[in-house]
Amino acid sequence: MAEEKSQNLEKKVVSGMFWKFLEQISYQGIQLLFSIVLLRLLTKEDVGAVGIISIFISIANSLIQIGFSQALMQKKEIKAVDYSTALFSSLLLAGLLYLVFFFLSPFVAAFYQLPLLTGLLRLMALLLFPGAILSIQLAYASRALSFRPIFLCSFLSSLFSGIFAIVLAMRGFGAYAMAYQQIIFSFSSVLVLLILLPYKPGFGFSVRSLQSLFGFSWKLLLSGIVDQIWQNLYALLIGKKYSVEELALYNRGEMFPKLISATLSSLVSSVLFPAFSKLQGEKEKLLKGVKKSVSLSAFLLFPLLFGLMAVGKPLIILLLTEKWIGLLPYLYFLSLVYLLFPLHMINLQVMNSQGRSDLFLKIEIQKKIVGILILAVTLPFGLFPFLWGKIIGDWICFYLNTRPNKKLLNYGFVEQIREVLPSLFAALFMAALVYQTGIFLEKKGVEELFRLLILIPMGGISYLIFSYLWNRETLSYSFSLFRLFRSSR
Repeated sequence: MAEEKSQNLEKKVVSGMFWKFLEQISYQGIQLLFSIVLLRLLTKEDVGAVGIISIFISIANSLIQIGFSQALMQKKEIKAVDYSTALFSSLLLAGLLYLVFFFLSPFVAAFYQLPLLTGLLRLMALLLFPGAILSIQLAYASRALSFRPIFLCSFLSSLFSGIFAIVLAMRGFGAYAMAYQQIIFSFSSVLVLLILLPYKPGFGFSVRSLQSLFGFSWKLLLSGIVDQIWQNLYALLIGKKYSVEELALYNRGEMFPKLISATLSSLVSSVLFPAFSKLQGEKEKLLKGVKKSVSLSAFLLFPLLFGLMAVGKPLIILLLTEKWIGLLPYLYFLSLVYLLFPLHMINLQVMNSQGRSDLFLKIEIQKKIVGILILAVTLPFGLFPFLWGKIIGDWICFYLNTRPNKKLLNYGFVEQIREVLPSLFAALFMAALVYQTGIFLEKKGVEELFRLLILIPMGGISYLIFSYLWNRETLSYSFSLFRLFRSSR
């Protein structure tokens, strides 16, 4: 009976990963396509202005979304009133934050000396309301490991909102084109999920339910706010200390590595957290699942990010034109920053799935203290020492994230580094080969498109060869997962 239960969970996880993978690929792919078109149409100031406002909205959304959604997924037994209580609480908070942003917007515009930001912040703050609803809808779907509706929702909403944004950009709406893209995406996502999901918002409210949810979520909530502020602090400082245009280069340099890393992290987070939650008290099965998650994440992510660095120059010129070549150094630095992002996520999800939100909060505080110290040391020396400090801080944070799992599963920093080393070596050798070949082709006068058509297949084939030599076990596991994905359709 226990074996049958374990097999059913594995099938649900694999099916969930398949649909979550499709959802992320379709959503991120469409978003990337429309972003490329918009970057060709808009100025750096437009992009930088939306980047500044997006920081404030991201921090506010973390306050609304993180705690209750995680609490709903973690709770062993859940009732309809739990969902409706979380929904009403989130909407109330969204309303309060909207009022704060409405009255705060002129001061934000004055701080950055950009009058455009007043109206832009008031408009984009509307994102808080669909964000509150979406967090509950996604918690319901994730808890049930039901990701097909999310795939359809992301695909349709991103397609519709992207087309609309391009039309607005061509008509001269500037930064507002990107703002309306996000608004249309969020509101249409809520509507699509209302149609596709069995869950429908209720009208019940329970103080006892709120106390139960908040008892778990307040630590995650506080951790999430601190983390969001920290994640966006570099962008805020660049926008103020340097220029809005420099912030645009930073944001766009982050676009490609973040796209790759966040896609994989979202897949890991959305599917493995509810799966890990079901393994509370089953230490051996949990350890096995975590080890597979770590090795697979590194196997998939490392070649993509190192490969991105190797082909960055022709890729940027081809897709975004020479106008955006200044983002190349940011792409290199931020690819190294995002290298460990899914591994951070896996370690933190293990803690949360076991109900240890207290440890989560404690570690977040430790990481931010380390980060502030590094920031204080590197900031006076210029932009790139500032970014090197970010990379060093990220590795220290990875060590801190692994410490609780050393005690919980005897699977800490050293064990996880050993797990990912074969993938790291294979990715480094592949990237070195691709980079040197790219330099040779550039000297021969080969155009960007043809260089990419040569370099990308070369990178994929060489990585598989190196993996066969040094990382055969993970390679074999990846192929077996692919076969399971095909059977899960």
